[in-house]
Amino acid sequence: MKRVHVFFSGYVQGVGFRYTARRFAQSLDLVGWVKNCYDGRVELVAEGEEETLKQMLTQLNQAFEGYINNSEVIWSEGTGEFTSLSIRF
Repeated sequence: MKRVHVFFSGYVQGVGFRYTARRFAQSLDLVGWVKNCYDGRVELVAEGEEETLKQMLTQLNQAFEGYINNSEVIWSEGTGEFTSLSIRF
């Protein structure tokens, strides 16, 4: 199991990004959380199989093409601490 920690920047708040990320994650059986940051970015932490995580990132990049300017992606080993993907406030 792998963990991906991503900071998305661009026009990513107020466009349904977090809810779309949660929907994609649920459909792929991924777990973790997603939240808006005070600096205008969206932060995502997700765990699952590496290929499935990559699939979700591809889906997000396609769904928000033109909205995402940059993605800072950090890969690590999963911790198994999550049971679902939640939206944090």
